[in-house]
Amino acid sequence: MKITSIRVYQVDLPLKEGRYNWANGNFVEVFDSTVVEIVTDEGIAGYAECCPLGSAYLPSFALGVRAGLAELSPHLIGRDPLNIGDINRVMDTALRGHPYAKAPIDIACWDLLGKATGQPVYTLLGGAAQDDVVLYRAISQEAPEIMAKKIENYALEGYTKFQLKVGGGANEDIERIHATREVLKPSDLLVADANTGWTRHEAARVVGAISSLDVYVEQPCLTYEECVSIRRRTALPFVLDEVIDTPNTLVRGISEDAMDVINLKISKVGGLTKAKLMRDLCVQHGIPMTIEDTWGGDITTATIAHLAQSTPPDFTFSATDFNSYGTVDIAKGAPRRVNGRMAAPDSAGLGITPIFEALGDPVAIYS
Repeated sequence: MKITSIRVYQVDLPLKEGRYNWANGNFVEVFDSTVVEIVTDEGIAGYAECCPLGSAYLPSFALGVRAGLAELSPHLIGRDPLNIGDINRVMDTALRGHPYAKAPIDIACWDLLGKATGQPVYTLLGGAAQDDVVLYRAISQEAPEIMAKKIENYALEGYTKFQLKVGGGANEDIERIHATREVLKPSDLLVADANTGWTRHEAARVVGAISSLDVYVEQPCLTYEECVSIRRRTALPFVLDEVIDTPNTLVRGISEDAMDVINLKISKVGGLTKAKLMRDLCVQHGIPMTIEDTWGGDITTATIAHLAQSTPPDFTFSATDFNSYGTVDIAKGAPRRVNGRMAAPDSAGLGITPIFEALGDPVAIYS
């Protein structure tokens, strides 16, 4: 099997809530997502999606995905997409860094491998370890009482895990955390996610003020070193996200006892190949994971579901159903939330079929 062309689509994903707010005044109203189609000489195509969370969250942005694909694609034409190791070596040689731009190529190759062998991607990633996966709901940053009300409403939809967007100033964040914890059941989990938004002294104030609550603290500060400093000051369970972006940073975090949980974002680390490596390291060292991505629609949600479903439940802290946040469907067959959980498709590959009417014409074709 050989790659004959790579087609790139751009699609806007508006939000049902209208706006998504997180730390330091950042927000997105319409997400700019890129869908990749890898066409082969055997008439099989593989698909993937990459959708950065704006341009101020990670060193990634929507136009960068498509610029990276323009740089990478000429090196991939004629290659065997089922030799995923070779595909990744070619990409890493052709372009230093920029893992998020490489991720949709890698994921589309996994989709092709599943289709060529008649297996769902979760089987290729190690086999089904659970029937479905528990989801969390991200609560966009707003006034404390509004966030508490949203949590109550989403709890009625079956969610039991909530990621509270804080990082908007220590005083109001302390109010946000107290107000939202009060409306939850004792068995529900609350994660206060600062998305790097606190300075060290603000983070120290917050963890001190919430020390009596049942809450996780996530990525309080910008750097790994600052986050570890805060971890040493609190007994609360600790989550790292933005700074765990490679297998090497994960190994460092494990060796230095820097976290209890990580957020494993598939495009952040370069696709399913490296995400599987990091997932297996976490399982081996007893680190649960929220398995997710920066953002996306139906294709991203399916990719998350496959990796999560092949992960043992004890190490699946939660996963994300991004397609429930948006107003546009871009693929048939994608997972749908049922009582706070979702399951990966059982059909070959990712198990999705793009809705080309929603994607429109390709914005680029490489052949």
